[in-house]
Amino acid sequence: MLTNTLRLALREIRRNVLRSFLTILGIVIGVAAVIVMVTVGAGATAQVTEQIASLGSNLLMIRTGQRMGPGQTTAAPPFDMDDVEALGRDIPAVAAVAPSASQRLVAVYGNANWATMVTGVDNQFFIVRNWAVASGRRFLETELRAGKAVCVVGATIARELFGPQEPLDQLIRVGTFTCTVIGVLEAKGQSTFGSDQDDLVLVPLRTFQRRVAGNRDIGLIQVSVAEGRSTDKAKSDIEYLLRERRRITGSESDNFQVMDMKEITKMLTGTTRILTTLLGAVAAVSLLVGGIGIMNIMLVSVTERTREIGIRLAIGALEREVLLQFLVEAVVLSSFGGVIGILLALSASLGLSRLLQIPFVFNPGIMAVAFLFSAAVGIVFGFFPARKAARLDPIDALRHE
Repeated sequence: MLTNTLRLALREIRRNVLRSFLTILGIVIGVAAVIVMVTVGAGATAQVTEQIASLGSNLLMIRTGQRMGPGQTTAAPPFDMDDVEALGRDIPAVAAVAPSASQRLVAVYGNANWATMVTGVDNQFFIVRNWAVASGRRFLETELRAGKAVCVVGATIARELFGPQEPLDQLIRVGTFTCTVIGVLEAKGQSTFGSDQDDLVLVPLRTFQRRVAGNRDIGLIQVSVAEGRSTDKAKSDIEYLLRERRRITGSESDNFQVMDMKEITKMLTGTTRILTTLLGAVAAVSLLVGGIGIMNIMLVSVTERTREIGIRLAIGALEREVLLQFLVEAVVLSSFGGVIGILLALSASLGLSRLLQIPFVFNPGIMAVAFLFSAAVGIVFGFFPARKAARLDPIDALRHE
């Protein structure tokens, strides 16, 4: 019986193809909108996670001062190499410690110049930040100890200063001193916070302190926590050690801050998930609109086919059979809308992912939920017209013109 009912439903849909398509348009748009919003949101979340992971694994960043607002921190004494050595020596969970100091300067090569961030580091920086050298090499220990005028440049600097030319062994002027390019970093692209990670020049820390800063201050310490060790425990141990070294008593506030990149990841991904959920909920409203459209057209269909319903009831059709026929029509209509919406959403999601340059995250779960929801809309909004058809009086239905 169900097969015959399904065949009748398909025949009625084919009889009014344009009307049927316009009826399911709300379902198509609703399903497509929900899937696109969730898929793009999942891609944005994946990109945030990936970009923060590119900063380094199990990374803790230690800065002086306390953040007061956007770009504002309280004044505080700088770190020194004794602090760096103490962190590596006294915190068991620490795998690597990378001190650094930075200043924005202009890099010049020939007729090209580019304002960039010049950062003094040692080789621990490459370990902590998971940053490989694409060509050339890292600093030699003798270069680090002697403060040699050598540098490793980011991919942006290599492109802007040298273009298609090979940067290795070339001399560039950075601020007031000249250094030899010994390496080019692997490209990492834009960070989650909107800055270009490849726009930097790395020099030995001692070179920076002597040639640029004129002091031995360290503005930032990056710490990589060993795999399998708790970053929360490492963070609390670092805070305790630095409070002790900086002679901060129990009642005083810290004059430094330790940022766990995992916490930032959770905050940003949580924000994107909330936004995705809200956008998906707004898009789901159009499914209800589509359901109302199905109810409307099914009521029209009942009116148009009143005589047909009367004949079926008069020759012995049961009320439940008439109810099932119209209910199946509504479900088939909404299911077709769900399938078309899924296909449309896949193509739209792929296009938007490429346009926004975010990963395409295929989620079969949300597609199954969207399809089942579209079918449920057909059942809910098709039931009232189907019941109305099933309860028609055969004699009144036969008299209908």
